[in-house]
Amino acid sequence: MYKDILVSLDLGNAETEMRALETAVEYARSFGSRLHIMTVVPDYGMSIVGGFFPKEHEQKAIDSTNAALHEFTKKHVPAEVKHRHIVGHGSIYREILKYSEKIKADLIVLSAKRPGPEDYLLGPNAARVVRHAQISVLVVR
Repeated sequence: MYKDILVSLDLGNAETEMRALETAVEYARSFGSRLHIMTVVPDYGMSIVGGFFPKEHEQKAIDSTNAALHEFTKKHVPAEVKHRHIVGHGSIYREILKYSEKIKADLIVLSAKRPGPEDYLLGPNAARVVRHAQISVLVVR
């Protein structure tokens, strides 16, 4: 049913992401799917903020995150599950949507925490992905 599954993880909260990863792995096993495991390095937002960091700072953050993602998946994704790693950079929900289209994903798997008061005004990333995705989204709580 699902050929390509994109699961997005926040490595800064790896413990809370485990349920979403486990769900995505089970789906991949059940359907013989490819699993695309993604994390996103946020950008600075305003260019004035980026000016306070060395030029190579963002690339170092991306490289470090890529290494951490490989290490994390080595521990938590069984070798028989076909998977690849993706490190996005920028707006989290936009990167998830962009890569879901790029890889022609059939399903996006995300975790979501219970929203806080600040999320009702702007909306958390999971809500934005659900609202804008052209494919099915599974939100794991």
